[in-house]
Amino acid sequence: MSDRQPLLIIAAGGTGGHMFPAQALAEVMLRRGWRVRLSTDARGVRYVGGFPHSVEIEQVASATFARGGLINKVLVPFHVTGGVIGAVLRMLRDRPDVVVGFGGYPSIPALAAAWLLRCPRMVHEQNGVLGRVNRIFSRRVDVVACGTWPTTLPEGVEGVAVGNPVRAAVLERAGAGYIPPGEYPMSVLVIGGSQGARILSDVVPPAIAALPEAMLRNIRVSHQAREEDGGRVARYYAEAGIDADVKPFFRDVPRLMSEAQLIISRAGASSLADIAVIGRPAILIPYAAAAGDHQSANARGLVAAGGAILIPESRLDAGSLSEQIAAVLGNPKGAAMMAQAAFGQAMPDAPQHLADMVEELAKGGKSR
Repeated sequence: MSDRQPLLIIAAGGTGGHMFPAQALAEVMLRRGWRVRLSTDARGVRYVGGFPHSVEIEQVASATFARGGLINKVLVPFHVTGGVIGAVLRMLRDRPDVVVGFGGYPSIPALAAAWLLRCPRMVHEQNGVLGRVNRIFSRRVDVVACGTWPTTLPEGVEGVAVGNPVRAAVLERAGAGYIPPGEYPMSVLVIGGSQGARILSDVVPPAIAALPEAMLRNIRVSHQAREEDGGRVARYYAEAGIDADVKPFFRDVPRLMSEAQLIISRAGASSLADIAVIGRPAILIPYAAAAGDHQSANARGLVAAGGAILIPESRLDAGSLSEQIAAVLGNPKGAAMMAQAAFGQAMPDAPQHLADMVEELAKGGKSR
């Protein structure tokens, strides 16, 4: 490479699961003297507030068959083709040294353009099962980096285990001292991810309300709920006399995690990486509709290590969840052991490892 600053294009879809690890890589690459450009769509732009200000934001045309009516589905190939052409033209003007895709339909234009122009490229898969877009590109990139290991890969595709990169705000709280539950104020954090949080809004409030009175009076809840569910969830907690903060999105999740005695969460790969790095006991409810049941695959390591309890969505009800919450909060020694076991699964070096792989790819120059 010449004296010019090397350019990394990060392409990621519009959910926190894709955007948070993308942000983690961006933070490291900027510190290593790279220019970083994020290629995402309108949904992804909602997450850019956490990215360092020096990251260039490029909003691309993309679309998915998963949302919208018939007309939208018919127009998807045209939107995607337009996005790819735009990405090719931009890369011809300012050629990237490496392109990294983190999954989601918005990553298609940049990855397709990189493939057409033979730029060095890789994908990072956060989950234990490849997402649709990463599966398509797995044979068209130089490296497939895997966040959850083992990852189910297509025949003939080899993956490299690197872990899921977590943001600097999470790393700052790595292994933060855990205060076991006891006869004093305790925090419970409820996070549902960007999809499918409704069942947590239906089941968690009554499960907490059913806890023994002596335990309940010490509990404060931070509950992430969909915008349309927030009002009724907040009312339920208020009517049950439970101190609760209900929001559609918490900007300070790392702080809330570090203060929590217990986390109740979906099993999204990024959330699990955060839980492990900070080191907190968790009750995990994998999203049943997740492609290839990848959230159950994500949870396997944390559960097997003793850092988390898994409740399949099909068996989730207020009564059984309440019992599990009481089992964790009523056993300080057991909760502390869960926190330690969770931290034992952490891969805090994942952002550095991924950044090393990017620089290795750049050294290799033009891709195959």
